[in-house]
Amino acid sequence: MNRHQQHLLHLTYIRTLILFVICLALYAGVKLLRLQPDLLMTGTSLVALIALNVTTYVRLHSAWPVFDAELFAQLCADVVIYAALLYQFGGATNPFVFVMLIPLIISATTLPRHLTLLMALLVAGLYTSLLFNHLPLLDFSAAHQHTLVHLFNQHITGLWISFILTVGIISIYVVQMRQTLFERDRDLSEVREQRILDQQLLALATLAAGTAHELRTPLSTLRVILKDMQKDHPELDDDLSLMLQQVECCTDKLKNMTEEVASGKPTPIRFDLFLAQVLESWAIMRPQVSYTLQPVQEPVPTINTSVILQQALLNLLNNAADACPDAITISVHYLKAGKVTLRIRDRGPGLSPQQLASMGKPFFTTKGGLGIGLFLTTTSLATQDGEVYLYNHPGGGTLTEVTLKTCSSDRQDIDD
Repeated sequence: MNRHQQHLLHLTYIRTLILFVICLALYAGVKLLRLQPDLLMTGTSLVALIALNVTTYVRLHSAWPVFDAELFAQLCADVVIYAALLYQFGGATNPFVFVMLIPLIISATTLPRHLTLLMALLVAGLYTSLLFNHLPLLDFSAAHQHTLVHLFNQHITGLWISFILTVGIISIYVVQMRQTLFERDRDLSEVREQRILDQQLLALATLAAGTAHELRTPLSTLRVILKDMQKDHPELDDDLSLMLQQVECCTDKLKNMTEEVASGKPTPIRFDLFLAQVLESWAIMRPQVSYTLQPVQEPVPTINTSVILQQALLNLLNNAADACPDAITISVHYLKAGKVTLRIRDRGPGLSPQQLASMGKPFFTTKGGLGIGLFLTTTSLATQDGEVYLYNHPGGGTLTEVTLKTCSSDRQDIDD
C-alpha cells in the first residue's frame, strides 16, 4: 500500500464518522428544532457521500496506485457534497460549516502546493456562495417561534459540537499521517542502508573474483617450488609439507568456489557431516588451535550447504581462534521451527559494548585486519535464512551463536 492509498483509507474512516454525525444531527434537528428538510435533496446528498465512500473502499482493494490527481478529486467531491448538505440547512450560518475545512487540511498535508491552492479556492468559493445562497435553517413563519436567546444558545451549542468534531477528526488524521510518514521514512532508511550494503558487497565480490583469478598463478608456482624444495631439503620435510598443505587448501577453496558459482545450487547434507568438513578444513588452516566438540544428538537435521556457508563458519571459527586458540568449545543445539544453532565459545578477553554495537558493520575490525570478515559472514548467512549473534559469556570470553534453517522441521524438542 503506497502513501496515498493509506491517506485514502483514512479518508474513508473520516467520511464514516462524518456520516454518523450528520445523521445524528438531522435526527436531533427534526425532533428538537422541528426542521423540515427536503427529503429528496438531503437523501441524494447522503446517498452520494455513502456511494463515494463505498466506491473508495472497494477501489483500495485493487493493486493500482493512488496518484495525486485521484486523491485531489476525492477531496473535491467531499467538499461539493458537504456544500450541498449545508445549502439545505442554513448555508454558512450552519455551525457545522467547519467540516468544509477538513478536505483542505488533508490536501495541505498530503498534496502538492498547486493542488492545495486549487482546493483552497474551491473551499473559499463554495463558502462565499453559501453566504448568499442557502435555504433557511429555521422557518420563522411557522407556529413555533424561538426567542433570540434560545436560538443563540442553540447556535453556540452547534458551534461547540462542530468544533469538537473538527478537532477530533484533524487530530486523528494528523496522528495517522505522522505514523504513515514515520513508517515511510523507516522503510526508506532500510532501503538506503540495504542499497549501500549491496554496493559494498558488489565491490567486494568484484574484487574477490579478480583476486581469485590472479591467485591461481602464484599458487601453482608455490606448489612447484615447495615440491622441489622437498626433494632438495629433506630435513625440512615437515615444514614444507605443512606449507604445501596450506597451498593445496587455498587451491581447493578457489576451485570449489568456482564450481559452486557455476552450479548455483545448494547441496543438502546432514549437519554433523557438514560440521565435520568445516572443522577438518579449519584444523588444516589452524593446526595450533585446540577445541572440544560436544556430542551431536540424534536425530541430526539436514541443511542446505554451500561453500559460502562453509566460509562463513570458518570466519567465525577463526575469530574465536584469534581471540584465544586454546580450549574453544563447540556445541550444537536443535530448536523448534526447523532450526539448528551452532555455539562457539572462546576464552578470549570478550567484547566491549562499543564493539558489540559495531559488530557486523563493514570495515569494522578489532584485530587490525580489513574489517570485512564478520560483515561477509553476516551477509552470507542472511542469504540462507541464517543469523549470527555475539555475546559476552558470563564465564569469560565470547559466545558466538549461528542459527541455520534446516531442510525439515520434524524435530520439536529444545535442547538447552
